[in-house]
Amino acid sequence: MRPTAADPEKLARWVADASERALQLVADLTDEQMVGPLLPTVNPLIWEIGHLAWFQEKFVLRAACGHEPILPFSDAVYDSGAIPHDTRWWLDLPARAQTVDYVRTVAERVAEEVLRPGGTDVVRHFARYTVHHYDTHTEALTYTRQSLGYPPPVLPGLTDAEPPEGHGARPGAPDDVEVAGGRFALGARRSDPFVYDNEKWAHTVEVAPFAIARTPVTQADFADFVEAGGYTDARLWADQGAWLAATGATRPLYWGGGPGDWRRRHFDTWVDLEPDLPVSHVSWWEAEAYCRWAGRRLPTEAEWEYAATGGDRSRSTYPWGEDEPTAKTAATDWRSIGPVGVGTCRAGESPVGCLHMIGNVWEWTASDFVAYPNFERDAYFENSEQFFGSRKVLRGGAWATRGRYVRSIMRNYFTPDRRDVLGGFRTCARSA
Repeated sequence: MRPTAADPEKLARWVADASERALQLVADLTDEQMVGPLLPTVNPLIWEIGHLAWFQEKFVLRAACGHEPILPFSDAVYDSGAIPHDTRWWLDLPARAQTVDYVRTVAERVAEEVLRPGGTDVVRHFARYTVHHYDTHTEALTYTRQSLGYPPPVLPGLTDAEPPEGHGARPGAPDDVEVAGGRFALGARRSDPFVYDNEKWAHTVEVAPFAIARTPVTQADFADFVEAGGYTDARLWADQGAWLAATGATRPLYWGGGPGDWRRRHFDTWVDLEPDLPVSHVSWWEAEAYCRWAGRRLPTEAEWEYAATGGDRSRSTYPWGEDEPTAKTAATDWRSIGPVGVGTCRAGESPVGCLHMIGNVWEWTASDFVAYPNFERDAYFENSEQFFGSRKVLRGGAWATRGRYVRSIMRNYFTPDRRDVLGGFRTCARSA
């Protein structure tokens, strides 16, 4: 079960775990790698871990508890809302040892406030908010390592790391489940223990009957699209090939070789393409073009959430219940250090019969990221509102997503060109 205001001990453990996981994800890197090249899709890792501690200190220790800053200059170097992205490589940052000490000091003091007798719900709410801010960024730290060709992270203390149950599905024609549809409440309920502002609030929508793939699109399926000339036929692309022309893409970002000898780069190592793994690191444009080629379509986010919940939000936090993910239900929490076969994790099947609706790869949907009709802004208003109308919605989480963070109703969002993130997709049948 997830911690509430009545469960401060578990929340305090989450606070400690979140900061340590961030440090573990960069512990093996050199000081040079901790800075890295200036790229539009990554941050300097030494800046990013300091920013995480600053965010936690700002919202919990300073705003909710009234403490003075631990580092008097921290706002000038770690405020992501005020410091332009490219400037972050040129800041006079604390040394690595001082940064690590700052991360741990903030986490220790926040855990103390969470456990303080008479501690307020406000403190604990923002403590949880900052834990999930860590969770978002530690996933980003993971795919930054992939982007930069660093080796996979070394993460001590992983539990429940046995191989997931089930078998990889054979590529081929989609195995659809028929969903009756109907009226259901899309979004968060006021009784939910934690939600983001972009999930507020549940509102009734009508979902027509639809058929959705039981599993995400596999690498073998996507290789068929590549080999059939999918990247050379502008008619398949929603923007008439503008994204193709701008990027020069001819295959997924981390693929090499060719027909009969496809490979993919997994962090710093090239491996033979595994046919039953979900395709990953593809943009929305690539996902949508594949659908056109296959005579399919992307699900809307309402359809996706209906398939994950069975159209009944009173059921549970996850498709299978309230228990946090294990290796038997979902590929999350770095247990597999990569995606797993789409036919695995059968204990995590959704009420309508879909697999991997939590974990493995985030799934692009057809929907634009816009406000729900009764949207209410959070205290951290930069979280959502500035991105409405410019991004596409992804659902479900990935293998590097924390199970405590992702939920069936969670909305992730990126611009449609992003393919460095852990994004894949599943498809729906087109209406007759």
